[in-house]
Amino acid sequence: ESAPSERARARERERVTRPATDPTTKTATMMMAGAATTGSKAQLVLSGTSRPGAASADRKRTTPGHHVVGTRTGSSVGTRRSPAASAAKGSAGSSRKVVSVASVDSNSKSQKASPPNGSDKVVFDPSFKVDKDAAKAMYVDMLRGRNFEDMCAQMYYRGKMFGFVHLYNGQEAVSTGVIGAMRSDDYVCSTYRDHVHAVSKGVPMGKVMAELFGKKDGICRGQGGSMHMFSAEHNFLGGFAFIGEGIPVGAGAAFQARYRRDVLGDESADQVCASFFGDGTCNNGAFYETLNMASLYKLPCLFVVENNKWAIGMAHDRSTAPSMGDKEPYIYKKGPAFGMPGVLVDGMDVMAVRKVAEEAIARARRGDGPTLIECETYRYRGHSLADPDELRKAEEKEAYAKRDPIPKFRDFMIKQGLATEKEVKEWEKQVEEEVDEAVEFADASPRPGKEQLLENVFADPSGFGISADGGSQSPNFP
Repeated sequence: ESAPSERARARERERVTRPATDPTTKTATMMMAGAATTGSKAQLVLSGTSRPGAASADRKRTTPGHHVVGTRTGSSVGTRRSPAASAAKGSAGSSRKVVSVASVDSNSKSQKASPPNGSDKVVFDPSFKVDKDAAKAMYVDMLRGRNFEDMCAQMYYRGKMFGFVHLYNGQEAVSTGVIGAMRSDDYVCSTYRDHVHAVSKGVPMGKVMAELFGKKDGICRGQGGSMHMFSAEHNFLGGFAFIGEGIPVGAGAAFQARYRRDVLGDESADQVCASFFGDGTCNNGAFYETLNMASLYKLPCLFVVENNKWAIGMAHDRSTAPSMGDKEPYIYKKGPAFGMPGVLVDGMDVMAVRKVAEEAIARARRGDGPTLIECETYRYRGHSLADPDELRKAEEKEAYAKRDPIPKFRDFMIKQGLATEKEVKEWEKQVEEEVDEAVEFADASPRPGKEQLLENVFADPSGFGISADGGSQSPNFP
């Protein structure tokens, strides 16, 4: 036979015999790294899409669908606005129409999108409620994130921190809405825009600020910096400088939880992992590969897309193709293609995000698998503090400034009787003091010693002529 035919048969044999989790693939390797990071000693032996011994009803795949939730945008009163919001002038409406729910019918082979509902605002489900304690926690967490990032900008321009620093202003409702709905033992994977995710996960602000200052008391002893926050104590699995890196790591964390529960019989292992990433990352191969794996093994994952409409300086609609029949590139519609629900939510409304997060977390925790959540949000600053932010139009910035999630929720709390004006002002003062204390802590923290220089780099630095204190062992060098 001809050589091409023999090669074709060889490829077919490889396709049949090679396991789906071939460790030579980048995504599978990073998934194993995520499982190892969380402390699981289990080997990567996957048990399929159903728990061993589970009832047959548990093996049935629920039909995924799409949901759109949100709240009416309203005016804000009596609060400080973000720099972008403060600069907003004139009148501008929403920058886009919100499409209605797209559904997947299990009895139909086609997917159809309902026609637009005629409104340019997402309508929130009024039946969803939170109590006073939850409302306070949500408001304070968003305010902590905003004030912390504003202080980071000041410290950066004063020369207290170096390198690239990516701020989260405007996106606070996403971090608060998702992480606030999780348990302390759940896992979170972040991106290079990770400060606020860490704070929402419970990492002390002083340690985050000290890390940004490159100080020894930082969350990573000053060796991680802005883009590499990590805390094993808080199950915060890190910020990642390269886009998409955290997605398979988060799936690895979710895998070890499911393995411990289903295979090792640990009933306490019902943790969930939320992986955050931007719209630009959704064109990365690791995103699609991990969605496939997570759905195949019903991993307890939340894939949270923080769609702020810009991948650095590239507009979302210029880099991502829309689904068939759509004019805009909706990311949430990629969920059903991998057998999981896709949810579009107003990421500028913390109540809307909280509702979606609670539903997705409950679904993951009961063993029904992952959810893809697209949060439409916006960052009020440039891509990083080195970005002059000259590409985005003023009208677009003004439109999103009017939807600032913090004053919107402040107004909502007062109108609903969840807080008084006096209480809110007290919380705001407390947050300001907490941020000031974080800066004082970071300033007072010592700088790392030379002995840290090659820790976590070489197993035995002495083999490279480096002494225990980080200096040189060579007599020719000091």
